[in-house]
Amino acid sequence: MQEEIHNAFEVIQNGGIILYPTDTVWGIGCDATNPEAVAKIYKLKQRAETQSMICLVTERLLHYVFKEIPEVAWQIIELSENPTTLILDNPRNVAPNVVSPDNSLGVRIVTEPFCFRLMERMKKPLVSTSANISGQPTPKSFKEISPEIVNGVDYVVNLQREKVAGKPSTIIKLTKDSQVKIIRK
Repeated sequence: MQEEIHNAFEVIQNGGIILYPTDTVWGIGCDATNPEAVAKIYKLKQRAETQSMICLVTERLLHYVFKEIPEVAWQIIELSENPTTLILDNPRNVAPNVVSPDNSLGVRIVTEPFCFRLMERMKKPLVSTSANISGQPTPKSFKEISPEIVNGVDYVVNLQREKVAGKPSTIIKLTKDSQVKIIRK
């Protein structure tokens, strides 16, 4: 695993994009603070930049991305049994093209060893979007990822290729007035 973290880190440091296993499904990722790298992902996925992507973070990086984190966010994180993405307002320290037009950003705290250790090395959040062309089904395993995606990234992580993915994360939006809105279960 250490070699894969090193290789992915080198590619990301040089503005590249990677294909990697997450705590849910295979994802396409990059340094969430690098607008050029984020643009590469939008182009590869054939996705409009108005459709935001999420970022994976560690608990420490959550404070790097958001100055204020509502108490209800911590409660949801603590009570969630499954991977949960929270959409919070007013992100900072990330590329503008990863932020939603309404000035929000979806983030998920990840403890999965590869992602966690890569982010610890990067000291930055990691973009995470499903490894498919926009509008196509999310691949359940590495072998279901289209050649267009595999060949379109700068590095493919050589871990967990036989693993069948779990379901995508639950997505919950926290509004300015602390209302909780479930976007995806």
